[in-house]
Amino acid sequence: MDTQKQDELAVITGASSGIGYELARCAANEGYDLAIAANEPEIQSAADKLTAIGVKVYAAEVDLATREGVERFAHAIEQTGKPVGLLMANAGRGLGHGFLDQQLDEAQRVVDTNISGTIAIVHELGRQMRERGKGRILFTGSVAGLMPGSFQAVYNGTKAFVNSFSFALREELKDAGVSVTCLMPGATDTEFFERAGLADTAIGQGDKDDPARVARVGYDAMMAGEGDVVPGWKNKMMATASNVASDERLAAQHRKMAEPGSGED
Repeated sequence: MDTQKQDELAVITGASSGIGYELARCAANEGYDLAIAANEPEIQSAADKLTAIGVKVYAAEVDLATREGVERFAHAIEQTGKPVGLLMANAGRGLGHGFLDQQLDEAQRVVDTNISGTIAIVHELGRQMRERGKGRILFTGSVAGLMPGSFQAVYNGTKAFVNSFSFALREELKDAGVSVTCLMPGATDTEFFERAGLADTAIGQGDKDDPARVARVGYDAMMAGEGDVVPGWKNKMMATASNVASDERLAAQHRKMAEPGSGED
């Protein structure tokens, strides 16, 4: 086992299931001890499974949509006594239906989780990486951030922020020894669609990518220092189309995927 990896910590947010859990598993399989967080008790079950791989796992059930939650997690990381070698900012929340039909506090929570919490934890740990002159950061963005998200307007908007922010930060840190990568998956087989109220939509009922494969593609891109990666040929086609079609057309296409009742059931 690589002793350097044993001396460093891999931090993964939103790691109780889905892409986040699989990212944590990638790091654990390479010998990194882990600090993982999620806002649900299932994070402990995830920690138990990851510990069985043979690494130390520090699990925190915290709400990273709040400054208090971010500070609690940052303190827990500090208490491990290990420097952060990898930071995978994966925590995210979705929300379907028309914007004016959503509860404002639910829409605001998407912003707080996907944007405010993400930049807060990256600000805290990214500074430490810069001081060491070493580290790798992976953001979980989305191809959704490349198009106006009719009936997912807030979510897509937050992912557009994450996609853009990651490239800006990458440029700022290019001479600091810290790499920044953005993973931009498409529809992935996780609990996202049910939690976001998208189960009756075309995208919610359509084919989805394997989260383990998505995570591996993102993890490998991070370790290679790449700027961004879009897993899957369908998602690559969608990303390419977003550079050609007008925003008005993209919004109309997204409506067909995400409008309530657009699914077959």
